[in-house]
Amino acid sequence: MITLAYPWLLLLLPLPWFAWRYLPPHRERVAAIRVPFFRMLTDAAGETPAEGATILRRSRFQTGATLVIWALIVLGLAQPQRLGEPVVIEKSARDIVLALDISGSMDERDFTGADGAPQQRLAVVKSVIKDFIAARDNDRMALIVFGSQAFVQAPFTEDLQSLDGFLDQTQVGMAGPNTAIGDAIGLAVRTFEASEVDERLIILLSDGDDTSSRMTPINAAAIAADRGVTIQTIGVGDPEASDDDKEDLDALKDVAERTGGTYFFADDAEALDRIYRQIDEMTPRITTSTSFRPTENLSWIAAGAALLIGLLTLTILLVRTRRATA
Repeated sequence: MITLAYPWLLLLLPLPWFAWRYLPPHRERVAAIRVPFFRMLTDAAGETPAEGATILRRSRFQTGATLVIWALIVLGLAQPQRLGEPVVIEKSARDIVLALDISGSMDERDFTGADGAPQQRLAVVKSVIKDFIAARDNDRMALIVFGSQAFVQAPFTEDLQSLDGFLDQTQVGMAGPNTAIGDAIGLAVRTFEASEVDERLIILLSDGDDTSSRMTPINAAAIAADRGVTIQTIGVGDPEASDDDKEDLDALKDVAERTGGTYFFADDAEALDRIYRQIDEMTPRITTSTSFRPTENLSWIAAGAALLIGLLTLTILLVRTRRATA
């Protein structure tokens, strides 16, 4: 489909006619030769001398070429464009932060895999999270890992394959042996400061009690709620473990409730996979759509045609003049 960016410029097309119709001819004084026998010359030629100006007339070829060139120039100024097919771009309207506990207790092998063999907690969690990430097509996600301290492993990105790569590099204990749930929530909230969307979600997974945060999980959750951030919490592991590895389920429940989220608990791979699928159903992908039609400017065709016709016309006129004077 071809359209004009400035169709109102076509109103300039009749401008040459108005100039010809209403403007006076161009006047120019030229030198002349005065001869004493001028009267004899006019009598011999059968002409009657009179005062006045001679108006030069263009040939039909010149007039037609001039009008065509003018029409092409006006058409080029109007900028003809070829419109392509509409392109729809979907952009995520929600940002998700995955906060993952990688403290020393995540090295426990108390999860049962599909083959019935015991597996490391973190290995199972990473496998399930990978499936969750794969289902979040076009969503913007970030990854925060925490142990004794919290770190941004991957900032917000729509390149979910790269997020998988950062998740693969995550190992138990790389952030310290203890658990800093409150700091992880605080860091996630600060990560949202660069977010331009209103829907903000944190999915926090931990298997221990907060032992090293500078801010308690409850206070961090209150700040998150004030910033409009929802937190879904997932507890994994053994809540009946010893004091060193005991999990504070009440704190995870309270964090979720304070932000309008939900608390979940998983003690094996199947339950964890079911939880992430449930969260996926609870938080369907929200997108905003923008559409545009790619355009190709065709003004160069009109300008090029006008130039070629002008050069051709000039060449023909020069040839005719030389032949006439030869």
